[in-house]
This record gives sequence, C-alpha cells and structure tokens, in this order.
Amino acid sequence: MLTKRAFAVYILKCSNGQYYTGYTENINKRLTAHQKGEVYFTKKKLPVELVHLSLFPNKKKVCDFERYLKTGSGAAFRNKRLL
Repeated sequence: MLTKRAFAVYILKCSNGQYYTGYTENINKRLTAHQKGEVYFTKKKLPVELVHLSLFPNKKKVCDFERYLKTGSGAAFRNKRLL
C-alpha cells in the first residue's frame, strides 16, 4: 500500500481495451472507487486493471503530466514508453 497523500498519475486498462488516465492524491481510495463502479467513465467498462503509476512531489507536476498524457503526443508516449 502507498501512503495516503502521494500525488499520482495512473493509467487503467478497461475491459473493452480503452485506457483511462487520471490523477489522485489517494491512489488506494481512487482505485477502490473505480472497482466499485463509482467513476462514470469506467463503471460500464469493468473490470479495470492498473497498468501504470507515476508518483510526483506536488500537485502541479501531477496535473501537468496528466494533461500531457491526454494529448495526441502524450498518448503516443504512453503507448510506446509506459504500457
């Protein structure tokens, strides 16, 4: 288990093959929410599998990296380097 206040960007692979990228300050709580169907994007795509986790020292860096991964070049980087 990770500490409660780790800033994290995470990538989930959904049952339909899609990827979900998000960030959180509490990875354990957020993954539980996904698995329980409490997150709109993933609730009809269960089960989900954690395929990548990056930790950051502060919220700005985690938000910047998540935003990058949601761009076209960020998705290409994700597919080549993180998965």
